[in-house]
Amino acid sequence: MHCQAPSIKAEDLDALDRRLIDSYQRGLPVCTRPFHTIAERLGSSEEEVLARLERLQAMGVLSRVGPVFDHARAGASLLAAVAVPEAERDAFAELINAAPGVNHNYAREEPAREHGYNLWFVMTAPDEPELEARLDDLERRLGVPILRLPMLEGYHIDLSFPIPWAELERA
Repeated sequence: MHCQAPSIKAEDLDALDRRLIDSYQRGLPVCTRPFHTIAERLGSSEEEVLARLERLQAMGVLSRVGPVFDHARAGASLLAAVAVPEAERDAFAELINAAPGVNHNYAREEPAREHGYNLWFVMTAPDEPELEARLDDLERRLGVPILRLPMLEGYHIDLSFPIPWAELERA
């Protein structure tokens, strides 16, 4: 789970919210029904856990719930970018988002002034030949060249951290 700075107070979160956040910043169960497993461990129901996670996301406490994969071990991936006309950016983004293996896509306005690349995305595939085939196919459909930036060296950034609940309540 990734957390972001919310505009709520610590007292807006009850004990179950806090246990959910503290217990599953890492170690999300990998099974058919992970939220059922979480619920059992927390003494709750699957429906309650799902409702809490939806509420926490809506409040801005959580930005994402899901696994983080090491793509180098799970297949192939790379960062890619295209330079597209600003007026057509949303249409190009829809085409990119529909492509298999695209796991996120975002617009960048400020850097685009320097080099023109205004849509950036990560594409994954089971292996390098499939990744190249997907990129070639997408490039044909877009009609613009794709800048391909393979990862040269991987870095693990651990985004989990203890939440100082008592300290936050005093603030």
